[in-house]
Amino acid sequence: MLRHYPGIIKEYNTMKKITILLVVVLCTTIFTVPAQSALKKIGQTGLQFLKVDASARAAAMGGAYTMPGNDASAMFYNPAGIGMMDKNFDFFANRTEWIADISYNVAALAKDFEKWGTFGVSFIVADYGGDLIGTRYANNEKGYEKTGDIDVGAYAVGLSYARSLTDRFSIGGQIRYAGQHLGSSLITVGGEEKENKVSGFAFDFGTIFYPGFHSLQLGMCINNFSTEFKYEDEGFQLPLTFRIGVAMDVLDLWGEHQNPLLIAIDAIHPRDYTERIHVGGEYWFNNIIALRTGYKFNYDEEGFSAGVGFKQEVGGIAVKLDYAYSHLGVFEEVSRFSLGIAF
Repeated sequence: MLRHYPGIIKEYNTMKKITILLVVVLCTTIFTVPAQSALKKIGQTGLQFLKVDASARAAAMGGAYTMPGNDASAMFYNPAGIGMMDKNFDFFANRTEWIADISYNVAALAKDFEKWGTFGVSFIVADYGGDLIGTRYANNEKGYEKTGDIDVGAYAVGLSYARSLTDRFSIGGQIRYAGQHLGSSLITVGGEEKENKVSGFAFDFGTIFYPGFHSLQLGMCINNFSTEFKYEDEGFQLPLTFRIGVAMDVLDLWGEHQNPLLIAIDAIHPRDYTERIHVGGEYWFNNIIALRTGYKFNYDEEGFSAGVGFKQEVGGIAVKLDYAYSHLGVFEEVSRFSLGIAF
């Protein structure tokens, strides 16, 4: 039942209209993806690490995570999700073994302050792996000279807030400070070295809505909205992405059941590519072991993914362990490991 406060009926009717609009837009996007697949808007954004799946559960479900996330991991997808947390405190950590010895380390904390809403903080640190040796042009036999090790890396720190306005509607936002450093370079021979560093703010915003049909969820989010970043004279923006998602335990259609089968679908509109579709599934057995799989459509390399999850609660403390395998075509496979603690 909806919580009673002035204007609730009017708001609920508005949410129903938004729900219909979301479904129409989602269906339109799904059917227009094949027609637009030839128009690839590549090379238009930077700080690409912000696009990499930051959760093993989400990655195993093909990145279809606009709706399913209801813990601290939601901050990396749809911040409205932390407004739906089951516990008062949630900790999340993830490590992604990416291609070319690159790794991404992620952590997040969320705390529910009841009537004040839920606050969260998140971190992403990109490790580009190994020793990178810099070189520059030189008038010698080799044509170049070494300049020593290059210090490269990237990071993002975020502060989130979400609140459930009713038991069917949640809204959330996040402000992040993101940066990347790629060593230094010499613009002109004999000139001054320039540090290749950029940093600035980015914003996320999202909603989650339960229309009242079984466990059906609908929502949207905007990720990585920012002003222009610039290396010297070359400007770029972050990978701005619009997402619309639906999710539901499809076994609800057959009545009472013990083990849920969640199906999630996301329609993705990125700034630097054509429209994409993420589809994922998750089956829980006795609320202890989860089997997951998913697929990303209209990607050059990413596609199939799968994974498992384990959850156990002792003394009011819930511990979650997740693993995901993703196939990246010519880059073979990527593994992710996540840990969650909630109480």
